[in-house]
Amino acid sequence: MTTIAPTDLNPARLLARCPLVPVVVLERAEQAVPLGEALLAGGITGVEITLRTAAGLDAIAVAAQALPELTVGAGSVLTPGHVDQVVRAGARFVVSPGLHAAVIARCAELSVPALPGIATASELMTGVNLGLTEVKFFPAGLLGGPTAIKALAAPFPGVSFLPSGGVGPGNMADYLALSCVPAVSGSWMVEPELIRAGDWAEITRRSAAAIEAATDCSAAPDTNGESR
Repeated sequence: MTTIAPTDLNPARLLARCPLVPVVVLERAEQAVPLGEALLAGGITGVEITLRTAAGLDAIAVAAQALPELTVGAGSVLTPGHVDQVVRAGARFVVSPGLHAAVIARCAELSVPALPGIATASELMTGVNLGLTEVKFFPAGLLGGPTAIKALAAPFPGVSFLPSGGVGPGNMADYLALSCVPAVSGSWMVEPELIRAGDWAEITRRSAAAIEAATDCSAAPDTNGESR
């Protein structure tokens, strides 16, 4: 059996390193390396490869092996068994659409950062009591966007949020204007049509533009008038 190696990476360091975490759905594992190279060329250093397709697990393994400078994470992780599989494949962080204590516990056992999705104050309170200080806010657009995050953050001042779902170039700045949002998650720079066509140059272009915009956002004061 492949050894499961722990990692010293935590979500706070991951999100601080890269303000954009692309959510990637791959149809073929061989797409992982050129996609990862295109993201790196655009300044994006972290990626979430989901388990939504049969190719997801192999794609994580291929990217993690070939591109050590890219922090490869696994998305759509639903069970403790999934945690074992993705960590064996080389995933360095785990993203879930919702909060499941058994998944978080397995990540803790393997010393792998977990970013579970939360949608309510009750779920966030559960996560905090499980030891989490970083969560995914999903689906952000349907849940009220930046206004909802600002309201949730008030009674949980030590928590950082990764908004995902409905985040794009038009509203990214509104999220990143909040000091509790070090990074956003989205898929506009890695749309399936671009991947399918092998348009790596366009993925690099969109990635670079998004990083430039995110960097400008991080230099601005947050919505409370505090510097980030």
